[in-house]
Amino acid sequence: MDYMAFFTAFSIGLLGGAHCLGMCGGIMGALTMALDASQYYRRLCLILAYNLGRISSYVAIAVVFYWLVDSVNRYFSSGMMRVVAGIFLLMMGLYLADWWRGLLYLEKIGGILWKKIQPLSKALLPVKSVWQALLLGALWGWLPCGLIYSALVYSATATSMTNAGLIMLSFALGTLPAVLMGGLMAERLIQYLRQKNIRIVMALLIMTFGIWTLATAYQHLSHGDKHSLHSH
Repeated sequence: MDYMAFFTAFSIGLLGGAHCLGMCGGIMGALTMALDASQYYRRLCLILAYNLGRISSYVAIAVVFYWLVDSVNRYFSSGMMRVVAGIFLLMMGLYLADWWRGLLYLEKIGGILWKKIQPLSKALLPVKSVWQALLLGALWGWLPCGLIYSALVYSATATSMTNAGLIMLSFALGTLPAVLMGGLMAERLIQYLRQKNIRIVMALLIMTFGIWTLATAYQHLSHGDKHSLHSH
């Protein structure tokens, strides 16, 4: 088990909390504002069900993505995937700090699939039951998001399909505090996380993880080159 990878993925999710609120804020509002403030327990159940569906969706996508990458691993070695993951994290940091928004182009590509999935969510609104919230979360997990794509590529550096799913689970759990609190006290938290200084600090920390990932990729590739030389 690569516990450092789990910690990194969790930290990426935690630091990307502001972005998660921006992407999921609308649906969280639909889940919570439709209920009277006195229905706190019911509101909490819907939020938890929504997030369970969202997290399950992330893990399922990571497992499928790992299988696709693994099936063509002669083209995508673990070291090369680490390079791609490191670059994605650097791009995500630039995106969060609003210094460069190149990931928007990737989100537009993901938007092609999302246009086919989004209409299904309309049948679940307004959310009146836990099952509706669960299914809505599972659908919302496919929302085009640069942060999710960064974590997805990072999960593909795992040594097994199980670890890839666990890395994505760690990432999803990292996003949970911001999304949960956002559903319960949305306006205050969103205002705090949108402060420029807060976003820049989070962005720099994510970029630090990106640099660290690139450094480990270099070590991995160098080790692979030495191994191939010795085998000859």
